[in-house]
Amino acid sequence: MHKKTPFVAALAAAALVLTGCAGGSDTADDSGDVSNDLFEIASNVDLEGSPTYDKMVEQGKIIIGVKEDQPGLGYLDAATGERTGFDIEIARWIAASLGFGEDEIEFKAIPSANRESAIVNGDIDIYVGTYSITDKRKEQIDFAGPYFVTGQGILVAADNTDIESEEDLAGKTVCSATGSTPIQNIKANFPDTKTTEFDTYSQCVEALNDGQVDAVTTDQAILIGYAAQDPDNLKVVGETFTVEEYGVGLPKGDTALRTFINDLFTDGGDVWQGIYDETLGVSGTDVEQPEVNNY
Repeated sequence: MHKKTPFVAALAAAALVLTGCAGGSDTADDSGDVSNDLFEIASNVDLEGSPTYDKMVEQGKIIIGVKEDQPGLGYLDAATGERTGFDIEIARWIAASLGFGEDEIEFKAIPSANRESAIVNGDIDIYVGTYSITDKRKEQIDFAGPYFVTGQGILVAADNTDIESEEDLAGKTVCSATGSTPIQNIKANFPDTKTTEFDTYSQCVEALNDGQVDAVTTDQAILIGYAAQDPDNLKVVGETFTVEEYGVGLPKGDTALRTFINDLFTDGGDVWQGIYDETLGVSGTDVEQPEVNNY
């Protein structure tokens, strides 16, 4: 049941290699399964003054916006229906700290361009899915976190020798998700680069494989996941050329919920590290959890 009590943790930095994560095994294995005992469902939740939390309790579930086409971060296996990834486990952790078990979580895939409207309209309660914190977005919503830090990168065909960094994008066609910060950055700072947009990054990767675009750009953490899935045809080139801080999107003005999640991240470093180690960390990368920004 949903009574009241705080739980807590904080977040990571870097561009990394992505493999799968899951929820299920008692110990980590080579597939990146997440241990059942990393976090528990809270039985006494201490959260007063949050209209979003009150709505969750009334509806008997938490509705979480996510990505489902990003291996290692937020991925849905169409064959098994299993959701895996670092962001998915962070979302499950937040839900558990609010007293919601797996059967009380409704995951809802939301395209990048629709994230703010989904939160503002109440279609979802929170959003956890490679959601970069920006001042423009904070005009409409609030963010808890950051819980992870990465940067914009470039994905090209494995046999591409023309593009080695962002400095080689002039005259090339680059694809990213509509409404994402990477596509906005390309348009603003790389005026000689042509752009193509789709709702999802997986559509951009398909366009790259079909030869319709020369490169895909988004956070390097996401791109490495695609390259890891198809190393014979895809590769990541260059270094990151922005800093992207991932936050949890939530309704603007819900300070109580934002503080609750920030406290979860701040006080739950061991949980955060366990989630990382058993998801993104199976790639061998070693990162530190970033400090939250209690703006």
